[in-house]
Amino acid sequence: MLRLFRHYFPAAFLILILIELALFWSSIYLGASLRFFGGEIENELFPLWPKAMLFSSVMFLSLTAMGLYKNLYREGLEGTILRLGLSMLLALAGMTVVFYLFPYLFLGRGAFAWAFVIAVIGIFLVRFFFVKYIDNESLKRQVLVLGAGKRAEHFKLLRRKGDQIGFKIVGFVHVHGEHDVMPEENVIHIETPLIDYAQRHQIQEIVVAIEDRRRSFPVDDLLDCKMSGIDVVDSLSFFERETGKVRLETLHPSWLIYSDGFQHVGFQLTIKRAFDIFASSLILLVTWPIILLAAIAIFVESGFKGPILYRQVRVGQNWRLFQVFKFRSMVVNAEKKGSPQWAQKNDSRVTQVGKFIRRTRIDELPQIFNVLRGDMSFIGPRPERPEFVETLAENIPYYAERHRVKPGITGWAQVRYPYGASDDDAREKLQYDLYYVKNYSLFLDCLILFQTAEVVLFGQGAR
Repeated sequence: MLRLFRHYFPAAFLILILIELALFWSSIYLGASLRFFGGEIENELFPLWPKAMLFSSVMFLSLTAMGLYKNLYREGLEGTILRLGLSMLLALAGMTVVFYLFPYLFLGRGAFAWAFVIAVIGIFLVRFFFVKYIDNESLKRQVLVLGAGKRAEHFKLLRRKGDQIGFKIVGFVHVHGEHDVMPEENVIHIETPLIDYAQRHQIQEIVVAIEDRRRSFPVDDLLDCKMSGIDVVDSLSFFERETGKVRLETLHPSWLIYSDGFQHVGFQLTIKRAFDIFASSLILLVTWPIILLAAIAIFVESGFKGPILYRQVRVGQNWRLFQVFKFRSMVVNAEKKGSPQWAQKNDSRVTQVGKFIRRTRIDELPQIFNVLRGDMSFIGPRPERPEFVETLAENIPYYAERHRVKPGITGWAQVRYPYGASDDDAREKLQYDLYYVKNYSLFLDCLILFQTAEVVLFGQGAR
């Protein structure tokens, strides 16, 4: 794993990105050469490098929007082909718009057609070999877990093949004085020094998952391994890196205090605010016709008398209350019983227009004005109602820490986990929110923004 801007990426994915960017770049040159095969390329096509950069950028963003650069990519060859097909259509539409707005960047129909065909064939071949590559167990990082007790039990969550991209768990080492809960066939009893076993089995990383570190912590063994070039990490940091979330079950205050991150001051806040204004203004410029049509549809469905927007009190940064704007997607007086209710799957309170705008996330668009006002950020944890926050903060440890930053229209939890409509869902999403609060960067915001396109296009988590 490599860490860029405090966010983790499998090295294989970064290699894949570089290979594909080189493919997209070279496609423009090959396409132009094939179009004018045997003759000279027309002078008006030069220079080719700006067009190659544009083509590479659009193709890369299309693949990112379709979720093809996600760390935990679990779909096989069939799912990859489907998403690649959609991303190619998205890229073609994007290039058409760019050529219309900036005609001087047009490559010519023949040359562009050749370039696009080369890129499509090349990307399918690269992805085919990549799927085969990540399935190759011999190329994965060998990981040994020190401990087979309750703390190690959390590794059962990584049981699926797609959860172990880039690494393979060799086994769980029995620790003296600790009761084993892992399956016996996965437990390793080591009678020799730990370094001998690690070197003999080519272990590259040791994850410490010991329940009681005061009585049975093998300091000398771990120090020997560390000084011999083997990575040693605690289970919390391992899960943060591999799953993109901070696990609550094993979280303790000292880890939060001594870990890096949680930096939300000074110039970083200025950059984030500038990003919020730019992204919100751009989305508003692009979606204003959709906003207008949604408003008309809601007004017509309600018999020309119901409210189009609704305001609801939510909890913002540092627990400050504000009113969020959304398109009304439920019947008027949806909570006539008086108590706040989670939105459920196939909720009877949702109108016909509401079903569509909720599935496509159009109901969230008025929150752009909350961002421009400064109540929200474009990227951040989902803003919740104070009634829910009060209950969740009592039942879920560290829940209040998600309010250290401004809430967002979309966020890390929204693109990584389906819609949350229970305390258990809120607990799961909190783990992603804590990861975002800890590892925030402009790079992560951009990554979330592009991955939100996948959530909207595939209707993930909508209710």
